[in-house]
Amino acid sequence: MGQYIDIIILLLVVVFILQRLKSVLGTRPEGESTKLSEESAAKIFDIIMKEAEKHKKTEQNKEEIKDVNLTETQKTLAQIPNFEENNFLSGAKKAFEIILTAFSKADLETLEMLVNKTIYNKFKDIIEKRKEEGITAELDFIGFDKAEIVDAKINKNNIAKITVEFISQQVNLLKDKEEKIIEGDDQYIQTITDKWTFEKAITSTNPNWILVSTKK
Repeated sequence: MGQYIDIIILLLVVVFILQRLKSVLGTRPEGESTKLSEESAAKIFDIIMKEAEKHKKTEQNKEEIKDVNLTETQKTLAQIPNFEENNFLSGAKKAFEIILTAFSKADLETLEMLVNKTIYNKFKDIIEKRKEEGITAELDFIGFDKAEIVDAKINKNNIAKITVEFISQQVNLLKDKEEKIIEGDDQYIQTITDKWTFEKAITSTNPNWILVSTKK
């Protein structure tokens, strides 16, 4: 759009110059004045076209440089329809907190809606083992220090996978049947780094992403 604005401005300059030429050459014989005006207009028009072409090439070079500077992750994210990074990270942070809370409360129903079958079965095994041993978990989620997309891929089946690094502050406790703390410290806030991968088919109209991997 910028190049067209520049051309319009240059054309206005041509009009102004032609008017000036007409006023200056108006006292000369009519044929000579017209000839000079036409020659001048042709030269100015040629300059305008050369400048416009130069400007177009400059803009193209800027776009090419911009594309080169993009990371592979950014290029992948650009291929996901209607993807907006800030909205995704906002949703990912909410999912992170909800999943951690559901896991600590043994809320399998909530977990089943937010994670894939593999992750669900892992969570379920841990929850059932704790129940057998009479162990309960408590989580006090303080907040995030960081939430950043660190990787993104799209496979041949058009499934997008986005990995987010979360750095959060939490207080995690495990208690036995007598409510005695057997793991953790209720006076100590942990800074924990997690890398979670979320998945969604890019052709799906469902806006929800499912958790498919968790790593420390």
